[in-house]
Amino acid sequence: MTVDVDLQRAAETLKQGGLVAIPTETVYGLAANAFDSQAVARIFAAKDRPFFDPLIVHLADIDWWPRVASSFPPLARKLAEQFWPGPLTLILPKSDAIPDLVTSGMPTVGVRVPDHPLTRKLLKLADLPVAAPSANPFGRLSPTTAEHVRQQLGNRVDVILDGGPCRVGVESTILQVCDDEVMLLRPGGIPQEAIEALIGKISLPRQVSKTEPTAPGMLDSHYAPRTRLMIVDASVDISDCSRAGLISLAGPVPAGVAAVELLSPSGDVVEAAARFFQALHRLDQAGLDVIFAHRFPDQGLGRALNDRLRRAAHGS
Repeated sequence: MTVDVDLQRAAETLKQGGLVAIPTETVYGLAANAFDSQAVARIFAAKDRPFFDPLIVHLADIDWWPRVASSFPPLARKLAEQFWPGPLTLILPKSDAIPDLVTSGMPTVGVRVPDHPLTRKLLKLADLPVAAPSANPFGRLSPTTAEHVRQQLGNRVDVILDGGPCRVGVESTILQVCDDEVMLLRPGGIPQEAIEALIGKISLPRQVSKTEPTAPGMLDSHYAPRTRLMIVDASVDISDCSRAGLISLAGPVPAGVAAVELLSPSGDVVEAAARFFQALHRLDQAGLDVIFAHRFPDQGLGRALNDRLRRAAHGS
């Protein structure tokens, strides 16, 4: 495993069925040739990921969609033309060229165009769409730097392409388009408000399967640090927890807490999202007994951050 910016080496690795950790604007992805079932199986093995959890396919440009999908409904195309490249995944009817392993046997595939120049150059050089979930062990903290990938996956990856820290810092928003209805499957880097400003009101999932999720990141427990994480209101007194850490948008900061991560003293949720997973990685490595988290404002990217906190704290 190497950490570098050698696009030619990374492209050859993909074409030969290897695994490449790729930078995106959201988080680092663990990429394999989306048309190669054996290469895709290596993703599941490297992450210890259950086969019932589908993968997202990444394209270099919107014009690549016929390679992975059998149709592109007009409403989905309108969304793509507005938000691609960017942190939006659309669930589309899949092409027969996409192995069932990528989609966990479902007739649909999640598709997006990442907004990172290095990865888009790589995809064009390899001339391949890639299946790419987050480059971390299944259910654990998402990686937003190449070093996070190296620490968590090490030699399970053939090449780690270093594109610097991720700009957005939380995973893509996932939408399913059925006729004239758009359903939000996972909040993420495109706020719900921006989507509704373009196409009108969107709906939420009526029911989420515990064993057959429609899209990645929908399981109750996900994005979790190894250290126990608990969500608390800012008014809760945690000052007597000497081996506790705190992650918060802007405070308040109680006395006696061992480690504190304030994501944006000015209260900027966009800034907070970019720093979120890096802050959790630092707290998780600080030898704490527990990490406390203050809820974020439940609007804009704050919705996505609250979603990640809820799944990270599930069972605590």
